[in-house]
Amino acid sequence: MNKKIIALMSITVAIFSSCQSNNIAAYQAYDRPASLPTNPSAVKVKISTSKQLIYVIENDKALLVAPCNVGAGGSTPIGTFHIFNKTQFKRANSHGWAYNGSSARQTRISNKPAGWSFIGTPMPYWCEFKQNYGIHTGWVKHRASSHGCIRLHENIAPKFFRLVKVGTPVNIAHTQAEDATFGINIPLAPDAGPLPDYPASMYIGDGYFSRHKTPTFQ
Repeated sequence: MNKKIIALMSITVAIFSSCQSNNIAAYQAYDRPASLPTNPSAVKVKISTSKQLIYVIENDKALLVAPCNVGAGGSTPIGTFHIFNKTQFKRANSHGWAYNGSSARQTRISNKPAGWSFIGTPMPYWCEFKQNYGIHTGWVKHRASSHGCIRLHENIAPKFFRLVKVGTPVNIAHTQAEDATFGINIPLAPDAGPLPDYPASMYIGDGYFSRHKTPTFQ
């Protein structure tokens, strides 16, 4: 191969790696302000699937407004629900990681290679609002891409978990009135879609459960 072409390819790879590194750092640094409620029983959650925004509201005050990732193909349930289960260290039952020695791969438990161990995908700060549907930590992309759950950025999910309780109402709709008020000009984190994933050890171990900033409140 022409030496000039090889040199250009090397430069391109180096630039791409540098951009990816910068983007993952920017993604990890992303955060949104949050306030603690005066009356936790007055807190409600509203989710706009078209805007991919989540609102935590107490009366007429927004405690937290943040981007979220909703289900692809309209797979996120629409309607009014209530949080009935909160689990900080939740793992999926049907999908996750198969591992054997130093080898690991993402898979469904039904496709686990014989003789390999399996551990479910971590879903930190799980807040379940409908059977098998929850709001939890996950990669937040700029397009609807979850299997139906609501994913929150790794720095946002711990704050959301603190703000809600079992019994908090959750309304999910295509649009919300707050889209035109609290939801205007909310800055986004870099799109997680093109970013490199964390290493398998982060998910097989407990690292992903603490992969966030210490939550602070105004």
